[in-house]
Amino acid sequence: MSANITTATVPALTGEASLSRYLQQIRQFPLLSAEEEYMLAKRWVEHEDAEAAHKLVTSHLRLVAKIAMGYRGYGLPLSELIAEGNIGLMQGVKKFDPDKGFRLATYAMWWIKASIQEFILRSWSLVKIGTTASQKKLFFNLRRLKGKLQAVEDGDLHPDDVKKIATTLQVSEDDVISMNRRMAMGGDTSLNVPLRQDSDSGEWMDWLADDTPRQDEIVAEREEADMRHELLMAAMEELNERERHIFTERRLKEEPATLDDLSKEYNVSRERIRQIEVRAFEKVQKAMRKVVEARQLAIE
Repeated sequence: MSANITTATVPALTGEASLSRYLQQIRQFPLLSAEEEYMLAKRWVEHEDAEAAHKLVTSHLRLVAKIAMGYRGYGLPLSELIAEGNIGLMQGVKKFDPDKGFRLATYAMWWIKASIQEFILRSWSLVKIGTTASQKKLFFNLRRLKGKLQAVEDGDLHPDDVKKIATTLQVSEDDVISMNRRMAMGGDTSLNVPLRQDSDSGEWMDWLADDTPRQDEIVAEREEADMRHELLMAAMEELNERERHIFTERRLKEEPATLDDLSKEYNVSRERIRQIEVRAFEKVQKAMRKVVEARQLAIE
């Protein structure tokens, strides 16, 4: 694809001073219906229509801002987090395939989060923090889990807390201890330190949102997750053994298997694996729609 989606696609964001104005500006961009989004995405994919790409990007700038606000506790300017998230959004738009059946927000969310997280990792003064999936997961979840365990004091964690965190995140206890020490050395010593020494901008604590879910939200999310899992498992019954394995390895794993690995495992071409993956995905989508429609009819 020769055309590029550049930062000129989004309103200017030059720093914290312009943040309020920027947040007001992006609220003016209309949200898109599924049909509008699909047609714009097709125009971009098939014709590299810059205007279509512009509408896709600007209609999702509020999503970027919302995601970025969830990372304010890492001590970086919100304007910079949003700017990095916008880069991720543009990458997501560039690679979005509307024919796969997902909405752009669902797909772009992962590009946005990845871009912001990479920026945070680059910005933190941590030596050899690590870039594997498990290390990133530990870095971005350690503070939250410590808060739940009320283990926010300075110094090493209690062995029981180390064990609970390691089990929850499926990492080693040594990794938890090491990461906790690195984050403490990286300047994350107190949430009561002023944001800026020369102003009344408040403390870091003021920037941290209380993201502890209410009990009713926890129950609702758990029920929804269980329902989705049940639907997925039922839909996967439509797949044969090879399709189910390839679909699981490519679509359901945190670190998906490569086409090359699976082609060697089944002694077929990479393209053949890709075709099986796409066919399996389409079968699962169709089966899930049937199950949902059947349940709706039963309710009615």
